[in-house]
Amino acid sequence: MSRPFVRSILSANDLLTGRVVYLTNTDGWTNDIRRAVVFDDKAEAIARLAWAEAQTHQVIAPVLAPVRGAAPFPTSNRDRLRATGPFSLAGKPAQETPSARPSETPHV
Repeated sequence: MSRPFVRSILSANDLLTGRVVYLTNTDGWTNDIRRAVVFDDKAEAIARLAWAEAQTHQVIAPVLAPVRGAAPFPTSNRDRLRATGPFSLAGKPAQETPSARPSETPHV
């Protein structure tokens, strides 16, 4: 029997900086966990994870991270460390990176 779905956010690492980033409701990435979109629906969360995995020009290693509370707070030790640890930008001004659409992707 599978476990019930737990509210989650999408966490990844910025491709250029390696910093932890979170998916926003505008399909951008932010370093501020409070601006992360929270998924209550398993199907939507899995679809957005698949979308994030295709964003190889912006992020690497996207994962669904279980959260609790109105302001998303990670429930696992791993994700709490990612949100507040030495390589997070917790407490620093939030920066959001808009998602590049395929037609906007610069050609190299």
